[in-house]
Amino acid sequence: MLSYNSRHGEKILFSEHYVNLLLADGHQCLENKRHEVLTFGQKRLSLQQKSVVQRKITPAELFSRSNGSRPVKKVLVTGVAGIGKTVLVQKMLFDFGGNKNYLAFDFMIHMSFRDLNLIDKPTNLRELVLRKNRHLAKELDNIFANDDKLLIILDGFDECRHYRGYDGDIFVTEPDEDAEVKEVLGSLLQGELLPNASVMLTSRPAAINHIPVGCIDRFVLIAGFSLAEVQDFFLRYFQDTALADRMFTTVSANELMLTLCYIPAFCYIVCCILNESKDLCGVSPKTMTDIYVQYLVALLRSHTQTRAETYLQDQRTGSIQQLSDIVVKLGRLAFQKLMEHQTLFYSSDQDVAVLEGSSILSTFLDKTVAQEPGCTEEVFSFAHLTVQEFFAALYCAVTDHPLPDAIQSKASTEDEGHFDLFSRFLSGILSDRNASFLSRQVGLCCQKEKVDSYRQKITTDLTMLCENGGHILNCLHCLFEQQDPLLALGVQPKALRVNVSDETLSQMDYNAIKYFLSLTKGDISELDLTGTGVSCDTLKDIQPLLLRCDRLWLGENNLDMDAVQVIADVLKVSESITQLGLGWSNIGDDELQVLTGAIRVKKRLRELWMEGNRVSYRGLLSLSNLSPDPLTRVVAIWNLYDTEQESVCTQESITVNFTDDAMWEAWGEWVFKRCEVSSNEKLVMVLHKVCNISIHCLEAQWAKTFYNNLSQLITSRIECCTEDDMCKKLEKFHSSLNL
Repeated sequence: MLSYNSRHGEKILFSEHYVNLLLADGHQCLENKRHEVLTFGQKRLSLQQKSVVQRKITPAELFSRSNGSRPVKKVLVTGVAGIGKTVLVQKMLFDFGGNKNYLAFDFMIHMSFRDLNLIDKPTNLRELVLRKNRHLAKELDNIFANDDKLLIILDGFDECRHYRGYDGDIFVTEPDEDAEVKEVLGSLLQGELLPNASVMLTSRPAAINHIPVGCIDRFVLIAGFSLAEVQDFFLRYFQDTALADRMFTTVSANELMLTLCYIPAFCYIVCCILNESKDLCGVSPKTMTDIYVQYLVALLRSHTQTRAETYLQDQRTGSIQQLSDIVVKLGRLAFQKLMEHQTLFYSSDQDVAVLEGSSILSTFLDKTVAQEPGCTEEVFSFAHLTVQEFFAALYCAVTDHPLPDAIQSKASTEDEGHFDLFSRFLSGILSDRNASFLSRQVGLCCQKEKVDSYRQKITTDLTMLCENGGHILNCLHCLFEQQDPLLALGVQPKALRVNVSDETLSQMDYNAIKYFLSLTKGDISELDLTGTGVSCDTLKDIQPLLLRCDRLWLGENNLDMDAVQVIADVLKVSESITQLGLGWSNIGDDELQVLTGAIRVKKRLRELWMEGNRVSYRGLLSLSNLSPDPLTRVVAIWNLYDTEQESVCTQESITVNFTDDAMWEAWGEWVFKRCEVSSNEKLVMVLHKVCNISIHCLEAQWAKTFYNNLSQLITSRIECCTEDDMCKKLEKFHSSLNL
C-alpha cells in the first residue's frame, strides 16, 4: 500500500500502517449547509457523547443486523475528504483476503469511481466486473446466482464525474442488460439488479443529496482518529518516540491544529509541516491559512533539498521553470476544478497536460493509475480537498483572475458552503503577514489592488451584515484570517447585530466571533445564538460578551441548570440586556425560578420569550410580581399549564396564547425564515411545536398567512425528499394543516 507518509519507492505493510478509524452507526443528518470540513470538528465532538459512542461499529459489523431488525444489505459510508473512506475499503479487502471477519460473504467485488469514470459508453454489470476480474469469467454466473453471498463495494461516489446528473429513474434488472454506468450501479443500489446482493457505497457528504438514500439500510459516518490514534499516527510518522511526543505536545497546544488532526489526511499535513519546519519555525499558526502557507513552504523546501542535484542539472539545461510559476499553474488547475466541483484530474485533461514533466508535480499531487481494457490513464488529486482549495485561493490572490461570483456576493445558497473555506484562505493569503511571508519564501506576490479591494470588501460586508442582521459567520472567519485589528476597527455599523444562528458552532467559530467582538466597543445590539448547540462551558467562555448584549437569543439550545445559572449571572450584572429569548430550550419551573431571582437584581430585562418549554402554572406565578415592571412582555405559549389555568394569568404582559396582535405577524415571519433554512429533521421538530394550535387562533390573518406559507414549504420538501420515513412525517403535518 502506498500511504500518505511513504517516500518515493518506499513500501509499508498494510497491517503495520492501518490505524483504526471511529465508525458511528446512524443517520447523521444528511443535509449540509456548510463546508464539510468546517462542520467536522463539532460533529466529531458530538459523536463522543455517550448516546452515540454506544453505537460505535467495527468494519466487520457493517452488515450485521441490529436488534433483530431486517437484514442490512445496503450500507452508505460517509466522511469528509481525507478521513479514511478508501483506506477502510482497502482494510476490508485486506482482511477478507486473509480470511478474517467476513465469513458471510464468498466474494467481494471492488469498483472505484476513479476507474469507472473512464467508461464513456453503455455497459452492463457483467462487463463491469470482468474488466478487473477476468479470472472470474467462468464463475460469474454462479456468483450472480448466489448473490446473497456477494458484497459489491463502490468506492468514491463523490468522485464520479457525472453524479450530479443521476436521477435514479432508469433501471436494469439483468446482469447482461446494457445501460449507462450510473444507471447500472443505481439499479444495483436500489435492489432492482441482484436484489439479494450486499452493496457498500462510500462518499463525501457533498454528494449525498444525489444518492437515493431511501434504499439505504445503514448509514455510517467515519469520524476519524481518536486522540490516542493521533498520537499513534505521530509515532508511526516520526519513527522516534521522543520526537513524536515532542511534536504531539506542540500540536496539542494549538487547538485549531489538534481539532483538524482527527482527519487522517490533515494529520499527515501537520506532520509534514512539523518535520520540515522544526516546531513550526518557532511561530505557532493562529489560522487555517497560516497552517497551509507553512505546508506549502515546508514541501517546497523539502523538494528543493531532496532534488538538489536534479535541480542543478535542470538549471544548466534551462529546462525547468521557476517554482513560483509551477505553483501558479497548480493553483490554476485547483481553481478551475474547484469551480467544476471536481477533485480528480486525469492526464488527458488539458489543464493537467501543461504540468507534465514538472518534477514538483509529485510533491503536491497524489497519482494513481486508472486502468480499463485498452485504456490506462493517470489520475491526480491534491493530498486533501482543503489543499486544493488553498491552491485555488493562492491562484486568485497572485493573478489578475476575478473572484468567483459566489465570493463577490458573500455566499451562494445553492453551493452549501462550497466556497466558505476558499474565501477564508483567500482572505488569509491577502493578509499583510502571509502576503509578505509568501513573497519572501516563494517569490509569490499578491496584487496590491486585490489586497486593498478585498480588505475594503470585508469591512463593507461586515458593516452591512451587522446593520441588517444577516448571517455573518463566514465573514467573521474571513476577518479572523486577516489577523489585523485595524481592519476590525474599521467596521463602524450603526447597530452591532451578530447573527450566527442555525449552525452548530465549533470552537473555531467561537474564536472568530470573540476575535471580532473583542475589538469592538460599546453595546452589542443583538447576539443571535439560536440553534447553535451552545453549552454551559461555551456560555462561560463568552460571558464578557453576553454582558454587553441588548438583545440575546439563546432559543433551541438544550439548556440545563448549569447553563441557566450562567445566564442568571449575566442578568444580575448586565446594565445592557433588555430582551432575552429562551424558546424551545427545555427549561422548566426550577430553571425559571433561578432566572426570576436574577431579573429582580437589576430589573433591566423588558422582554422574556420562553415559548415551547416545560414551564407550568407554578413557574408562571414566579413571574407575577415582575410584570409589568420591569417585564413588559412575557411570551409563554406552548408550555405545560392547562386551559383552565390560562385565565389565572391576568397580567396583560404575560402571553400564554395567540392573539390578533401585530406582534405575532413578525413572530410568524421569523419562525418561517428559520423553517426555510432548517434540515428536514429540524423542520419536523419545529412542526411538532408550531402545528399544535387551536382552531380559533387560525382565524387571525397573520396565522392564515403563516400556515399557508408553511404548507407550501412542506410540499416542496416532500417533492425533494428521498427518505420514506421522513416523507411520511412531512405528509402527516401537511395533512393536518390542510384540514
